Amino acid sequence: MKLHITPGSPYARMARIVVLEKGLADKVEVVLAKTRTPESPYYAVNPSGRVPFLEFGDGTGFEDSPLICHYLDALGGKPALHPANGPEGLEMRRIEAMARSLLDGLSVWGREIIYRPEPMRSQPILAHEAARALRMAEAFERELSNPVLAGPLNIAQITLGCALDGPNAPKLCGQEWRSARPKLAAWTEKIAARPSFMATKPPPPKAH
Repeated sequence: MKLHITPGSPYARMARIVVLEKGLADKVEVVLAKTRTPESPYYAVNPSGRVPFLEFGDGTGFEDSPLICHYLDALGGKPALHPANGPEGLEMRRIEAMARSLLDGLSVWGREIIYRPEPMRSQPILAHEAARALRMAEAFERELSNPVLAGPLNIAQITLGCALDGPNAPKLCGQEWRSARPKLAAWTEKIAARPSFMATKPPPPKAH
């Protein structure tokens, strides 16, 4: 299998972390994709041009990080990163959905900063996502006693870790957040120190 990624994508990073945590590096080749480039050869692999994309030997594949992470996790081995059915599974999915909301908002903010020259940036979008990021950080400060976040590594933790240890870290949408949320800051430092997170740390963003 080939996992097509870009180094700065937090969604691709999630899949890369699952590959490492599940011990699948000998089965999954990580390939750099050229995105946002006219006539990129990657578009013949994945017409949408998005990453990550997990390509199989017959040329078919999976797009979308939740689908890819679920498939890789289901290949077997430990740790099991996705929840079983039942109340505990629903709780993990709730936390994962919260983490994805934070990650999605940070990605919107980052695209405005990275891909738009300053005069063309939408100030309402930037302000909206900045406010959302701090609200979500405050919510996660209160959630840290939840077994989903306090227990063994799982997909909800990976999603949240990729948001808080992202390319704009240690800030959220340009805002300092750690001093007022010491528990969440300590949690982020701990998960960011895992070898899988260290090996996939994104490069600093390049703004116009």
